[in-house]
Amino acid sequence: LGPHLVEKDHRLAVLTVDPSSERSKGSILGDKTRMGGLASYDDVYIRPSPTAGTLGGVARKTRETILLCEAAGYDVVLVETVGVGQSEVTVRSMVDFFLLLVLAGAGDELQGIKRGIVEMADAIAINKADGDNQSAAEDARSEYEKALHLLGEPDSGWQPPVVTCSGLTGKGVESVWEAVKEYHSQMQASGFFQKQRQRQARHWMYQTIEHRLREDFFSNEDVQEQQDTIEAAVLEGQLSSFAAAEKLLDAYHS
Repeated sequence: LGPHLVEKDHRLAVLTVDPSSERSKGSILGDKTRMGGLASYDDVYIRPSPTAGTLGGVARKTRETILLCEAAGYDVVLVETVGVGQSEVTVRSMVDFFLLLVLAGAGDELQGIKRGIVEMADAIAINKADGDNQSAAEDARSEYEKALHLLGEPDSGWQPPVVTCSGLTGKGVESVWEAVKEYHSQMQASGFFQKQRQRQARHWMYQTIEHRLREDFFSNEDVQEQQDTIEAAVLEGQLSSFAAAEKLLDAYHS
């Protein structure tokens, strides 16, 4: 998809998020190496980031990075998440178009699938639809289309298309981008595009408040003085987690 967009004279930013190790907290950050061919283009910016324990499949500063890329003149910004599961869909609150990339034969299409993610998808692309896998890809497309109809029509009024494609051969990539453009055109015309961005701005206002309050809480001297003692009491079963939280909150407000 990246080379296709560059050929269409787009300036492209790709923000990839690598999972961090729960044990070491480290991350390989190998996405840019994997995209060596794409990285060679002058009008392409690729930035890998670790999740660093952030829920939602995206790094904490991803939204701010999107805004910076837009300000720098990148007219298309792709955010690649770690693909961590149906409940972690924070990326939906920071993008205009949510593309779900799946593989045929992975089993999801036979189970009513990852409902949480599918409900938020604006399009589903079934990758690796090439060679001996083409038949399985078509079967998967049929199953996903049925599942989407069962979910009902989204608030936008847009019916998410399901397309097959091959990252290896490039087949179907054009149809993926056409779906993005058609969605953008329809949502701009209906006013949904602007409403969605307004909701996202409101969401991130409150997210920023929560983040700043959390930072302020744990940097509070009274909290820091009591935190280890109260935590030890919880670990030893002398204090419930709820009572411990109340004690720390009292220390914060004192």
